[in-house]
Amino acid sequence: MQTQIEEFLRFLTVEKGYSKHTIAAYRNDLVQFLTYLAGAGVSSWQDVSRAHILDYILYLKEREYAPSTVARKVASVKSFFHFLMADGVLPDDPTTAVDSPVVEKPLPRPLSPEQMARLLAEPAKSETPRTLRDCALLELMYATGMRASEVIGLKIDAVDLEAGTVRCVGKGNKERILPLHERAQETLSAYLEDGRAGLLRGREETALFVNNRGGRPLTRQGLWQIVKKYATAAGIECQVTPHTLRHSFATHMLNGGAGLRELQQLMGHASISSTQLYTQVSTRRKREAYDKAHPRA
Repeated sequence: MQTQIEEFLRFLTVEKGYSKHTIAAYRNDLVQFLTYLAGAGVSSWQDVSRAHILDYILYLKEREYAPSTVARKVASVKSFFHFLMADGVLPDDPTTAVDSPVVEKPLPRPLSPEQMARLLAEPAKSETPRTLRDCALLELMYATGMRASEVIGLKIDAVDLEAGTVRCVGKGNKERILPLHERAQETLSAYLEDGRAGLLRGREETALFVNNRGGRPLTRQGLWQIVKKYATAAGIECQVTPHTLRHSFATHMLNGGAGLRELQQLMGHASISSTQLYTQVSTRRKREAYDKAHPRA
């Protein structure tokens, strides 16, 4: 049974282009499911029934896993059985009539335009190689709404300042070309001309953004620390992460009149339902402003 799991994980890696983090999550979920089945006396995938799947969901809930975790683990199992069906291992899929647990997604908490302006102004207060990098980094993230993994994965040749674009590789190795506004172009130009070489200290590196400890590629943790540092300096009291900038980009774009389809393409969402979440954020913000401002609210 473990052999089929390994074949599935190879399929996700090679055919789907999933990240190592995602593959590790699938592996963890499926090994846990396999352990549960072994305890139930099941020795082959052909012997797994709908009842086994339902019992497993109950088993997860009884152990007080968060609803979102249960939903993810069930999704992993369903994807695996879809693969077994497509691969001809099983004649029927026992998960077909099993409903996925419903998880109510919390709405993203974007920064206000005023908070965003304060955040972006912090690294611009000085012009060292490090602050030039940070200024370009934050401006780029807010200008494009890129994910943290996409930003730190950028190569130096991804930026075309003459065209005012950046080439981004997102989930599933899907590429998209994103426009840059003038301010983002200016900060990137300053970083490339006056900042990056100072961080590299003579070594060669293809990554666009590098750290200040020898010019190695910036890590996800390093990016998180940069965002947190400037949010604190700007006096922003709520938690701010790299994903907060992505949420802020999407919400502000919608509030400014961008269409859902255009925003979906900019964000790199596979489904427009992911983009529609931001319409709820926009509506919530309007309601909060209404309740705060209207004399009778």
